[in-house]
Amino acid sequence: MQMNHMMVHYRDEGEGKVILLIHGTFASLHTYDKWTKSLKKKYRVIRMDLPGFGLTGPTRNGKYTINTYIRFLTKFLDNLDVKKCHIAGSSLGGWLAWEFSAKYPKRVDRLILIGSAGYFIDQRLPLPFLMAQTPLLRRFMKHITPKTLVARFVKEVFGNPEKVTDELIDRYYDMLTRRGNRDAFIALANTKFVMHVEKVRKIKALTLIMWGGNDSWVSVKNAEAFEKDLPRSKTVIYEGVGHIPMEEIPGKSVRDLHKFLLNGKTA
Repeated sequence: MQMNHMMVHYRDEGEGKVILLIHGTFASLHTYDKWTKSLKKKYRVIRMDLPGFGLTGPTRNGKYTINTYIRFLTKFLDNLDVKKCHIAGSSLGGWLAWEFSAKYPKRVDRLILIGSAGYFIDQRLPLPFLMAQTPLLRRFMKHITPKTLVARFVKEVFGNPEKVTDELIDRYYDMLTRRGNRDAFIALANTKFVMHVEKVRKIKALTLIMWGGNDSWVSVKNAEAFEKDLPRSKTVIYEGVGHIPMEEIPGKSVRDLHKFLLNGKTA
């Protein structure tokens, strides 16, 4: 899809009620591959590589603010003639999902937050962000990104690093080192984000909060904050799991999602 001087890489599969899946930082639409195989049997599943990531690549102006992404999502859905949908987001994608829900409540049916960013409670800076914000390391990262370093990044987001395969590392490495993506990540990591956590309390959509109990990138304490501020929410904590349950435990997490979409419950 041609949009904002970019060729946006996206996939549109299945039929039925639309569910939009938004990936997080350092990822691509492929993070939802296993979820999509299950979801597309009952839903129309739409996912894309956000600007700065995957095969979509960098923006023309080099800006990666939350408002930039919200405008992108709005135009993306308009171009696909999607008026209302379920929306799920992981990490940065979760932040975009709840900001979008707060701004356009009539366009969101049910909301799913997976290790969502936006609160930054008990937050330690993940290694890729630390490197991108350190001048000397930033120059190294921009020009030289060993696959062993990418492997370390990926293993950090899994509760059980033994589940990280060579194929998975190759995918993340190929996406990160695609032309322009390292510059885009560095720009994103150095963006001064404006916090709008007060908007969370305005969200009316029935919400599922999914979190890995061993999430080392976004502490599980953030799940508790979302649960407190979202009165129409249900929370599932996956013990021993890291930051991306849709990749680490795709079967269990997508079954919980199916139940939630069907009847608002996870059991």
